[in-house]
Amino acid sequence: MATPMVAGAAVAAAAIAGRYGILAWQAFKARPIVPRMRRFYEGGFQAAMTRREAALILGVRERVVAEKVKEAHRRVMVANHPDAGGSHYLASKINEAKDIMLGKSNNSGSAF
Repeated sequence: MATPMVAGAAVAAAAIAGRYGILAWQAFKARPIVPRMRRFYEGGFQAAMTRREAALILGVRERVVAEKVKEAHRRVMVANHPDAGGSHYLASKINEAKDIMLGKSNNSGSAF
């Protein structure tokens, strides 16, 4: 008498688990696609670059070691170098951001 009850409970549990699995899969497939690319600074530049703006351009925190700044500068410059079709203006802003983050600039602004 107990065997049919146990078998029925097992079938019901399998059906509930299967339904839950199907619903979870449908929710997974319906989720919005999020790009996995890293986003860089989007927006206009201020007249005099601040440390915050420099950090946003390079994609680092405001308080970061010099090695991370140099690594970030290289990564951003590779994507925006004038010899590779990038803009001279953006390259000058990227270089200015690196100088500000490394403490080599007195906030005099870019050449443009």
